[in-house]
Amino acid sequence: MTDEDRLASWVGTTQEKTVLVRPEIDSALRGVLGLPEDNGAGFLQGLHWLLFDEFVPVSQIGVDGHPKRGGFLPPIELPRRMWAGSRIEFLAPVHPGDELTRHSTIAAVTPKEGKAGSLVFVTVDHVVSSGNEVLIREQQDIVYMNISPAASRAAEVEFNSESEASTTISPDEVMLFRYSALTRNSHRIHYDADYAREVELYPGLVVHGPLTATLLMWFSSQSAGSAPLRSFAFRGRSPLYVGDPLRLEADHTEDGIATTARNAGGGVGMTGLATTARNAGGGVGMTGLATVAQ
Repeated sequence: MTDEDRLASWVGTTQEKTVLVRPEIDSALRGVLGLPEDNGAGFLQGLHWLLFDEFVPVSQIGVDGHPKRGGFLPPIELPRRMWAGSRIEFLAPVHPGDELTRHSTIAAVTPKEGKAGSLVFVTVDHVVSSGNEVLIREQQDIVYMNISPAASRAAEVEFNSESEASTTISPDEVMLFRYSALTRNSHRIHYDADYAREVELYPGLVVHGPLTATLLMWFSSQSAGSAPLRSFAFRGRSPLYVGDPLRLEADHTEDGIATTARNAGGGVGMTGLATTARNAGGGVGMTGLATVAQ
């Protein structure tokens, strides 16, 4: 069996987890991100990313702080792994006290070649339900790649700073540590600066992709008058780092609310597209494969 066939054999693998939504989790997430308390709009969208990951025994932790390769996700040997993007449909709100079940399926394992060498994309379909009602559908792309210092920082660029709406948030070490704790994420690039610089060759601590995506969802909703989102798709373009203020931008387009997260030099770290109606827009369907800047 070739390596490609071996990886393809993971397609169709499933996993199911059930959790109870604690009422205080929304306030905890808002507090970590420095966002205002709920004004009647309900739980922050992106909250579901806090609910289903588990603390595994220390014997099952790899050198990068993540659970060891294998298990539900295929045992891909490329050393760097990143959450490249997601496409999400919000079909019904999450409420405190809900018992939620997430059913996950490996939808695709796709080897590719990029400027920095070999890549493998793993696409995972998640369905979050409460009883018989589906609340959230998400297609998530995880990318595995070689370590490449040349691709570590989004370059400074000239850009139009006249977005319809913008704000700046400054993630620091404390925010990243607290978000890691909320999400049970022990990946060392988010809290161990020596490891991030010396092993994975980043210039500093890396801001979590879902942390940035949650901020973009919140800002999309704010720019739409606090309307809840019906869909959101995001794509990681380049890592963002502690010490770089994040500029969040939002502009209304024919397809929905286009959002961007930039570093201090204007370099693009993440782009997103949100809609506030189920049939609005054409760019957030549950198909396709995200790519990352190399």
